[in-house]
Amino acid sequence: MWSSEHLDLDAYLTHLGYEGDRTPTLETLRALQRAHVLTVRWDTLDSFLYREVRLDVPSVQDKLVRRGRGGYCYEHVALFAAALEKLGFRFTAVSGRVQLGADSAHPRPATHAMLIVDLDGARWLSDVGFGHSPLEPIELVDGGRSEAGPWPYLLRRQDITHGSPGWAVHQRGGETDDPDGWVVRQVFTETPQYPVDYAVGNHFVATHDRSPFVTRPYIQRQGIDRYDTLDALVWTTERPGRDRVTRTVGPHEVPELLDDVFGIRTDPAEARLLVTRLRELDSAGRCGRSSP
Repeated sequence: MWSSEHLDLDAYLTHLGYEGDRTPTLETLRALQRAHVLTVRWDTLDSFLYREVRLDVPSVQDKLVRRGRGGYCYEHVALFAAALEKLGFRFTAVSGRVQLGADSAHPRPATHAMLIVDLDGARWLSDVGFGHSPLEPIELVDGGRSEAGPWPYLLRRQDITHGSPGWAVHQRGGETDDPDGWVVRQVFTETPQYPVDYAVGNHFVATHDRSPFVTRPYIQRQGIDRYDTLDALVWTTERPGRDRVTRTVGPHEVPELLDDVFGIRTDPAEARLLVTRLRELDSAGRCGRSSP
């Protein structure tokens, strides 16, 4: 179903620096998720520049593995699902709604891709494509947690719409009434999704005028103890226990910043196009500039 026959598994695992066991166990899943999140880059450049993002495995593999570019959740999950399928894992694809900054009266579309992996009678949420993703799968039980790394995550059962059972992924930080500081990051149900469903959602986020991925570039890189984002021209660095550092960069600085900080390589023609588009946004006052 996930076109694993087109995946060069050895090339993918080499890109991750993964040399561990290849049997479909929880230990393997944990190691693969950690390596994927920390290695495979995250960006929305193709939707911003070209309004085209392909999800077929050869295209995703060429972009994320061979060319060292980044992608967003649909691309990450297309690649990760093909790898898990080739390794013999059993899983279900699902879709979630991102809640951070959302108006509860006007829910966002369910355009975040994730996997639920079945292992030894337990089910595990594997979310490799958020950008700021858990470094390990979270057991699909009420109160399931991830404590890998400095950013914890919590899973809770939650009615999604009209009493429909579902789940909410929580992270710490942001505006919340929770005494422990948890805030809902995304919600989802266990309704199975298939490649054709992801193709529909991907078409919206890559091409629609109201998609934030079309209106400006958004780049993320997560490390063990550092998280960087570039939102148009606003570069933010977060470290556990430290104040957030935010600064504004010029359009001409972005290609070098992508290479140096985010590990994303753009060819000369693409870099020129990116600078041109960012200058247009900046001139129109749509780059969301912040004071350093």
